[in-house]
Amino acid sequence: MEKTEWYLEYEIQHNRPGLLGDISSLLGMLSINIITINGVENSRRGMLLLSRKDEQILRLKSILNTMDTINVTKLRKPKLRDRLAVRHGRYIHSDVDDKKTFRFVRSELGLLVDFMAELYKKDGHKLIGIRGMPRVGKTESIVAASVCANKRWLFVSSTLLKQTIRNKLIQDEYNADNLYIIDGIVSTKRASEQHWELVREIMRLPATKVVEHPDIFVQQTEYKMDDFDYIIELRTEDDEEIRYDPIEKPEFNQNNGFSMFDF
Repeated sequence: MEKTEWYLEYEIQHNRPGLLGDISSLLGMLSINIITINGVENSRRGMLLLSRKDEQILRLKSILNTMDTINVTKLRKPKLRDRLAVRHGRYIHSDVDDKKTFRFVRSELGLLVDFMAELYKKDGHKLIGIRGMPRVGKTESIVAASVCANKRWLFVSSTLLKQTIRNKLIQDEYNADNLYIIDGIVSTKRASEQHWELVREIMRLPATKVVEHPDIFVQQTEYKMDDFDYIIELRTEDDEEIRYDPIEKPEFNQNNGFSMFDF
């Protein structure tokens, strides 16, 4: 019989010496293996477990509920957020009103890269938007996650090293295993209709696409925010406001015609 993974998370009510040892011994007596264990936010501890029978987990839950030193908050088949919480010791926070929006700060770049890499590994069409102010690490995180997921990344439009606006791809660049990166500002403000034909073609591929500045991207296109499967917000600090005012009303340099806010 194959073993099944479970995620156990509990909040410590009274952190007495030997508490973790007692829980580990209980798991051992029930023949439940511990894969990974780590402290999670706010006096919580998370564990990835492995058991042969669901009855073992039911017995575990029944016993844990009798303990006054802990309060079981989660006991379920592990989700992506659970695995990352155990790996990094903190939870990914989603928006209260929009569950597909996930918020990160710059100090959590490692967690962000890990999260995006796991999304990239899923097969099929995925449209991911990433919001953030200049120089916060958006493009760098996208590329780093591509490396972690063993994906080849392609800039359809970008200003990372120099301004890039692709109007066509070569044959081997049409691949479901590739990751396509689009800068919403560059594509909407500076690109030709030929570029947009390429963007529409890429959108039909069963591959992952990441759009920086998705709010600008949807303003002048047929695409909507509802088309995005995930929205990621990256800030320098928790209370930073992501603003697009300088982008929508740019000042131009007479020499090259580019905005002074050249993302």
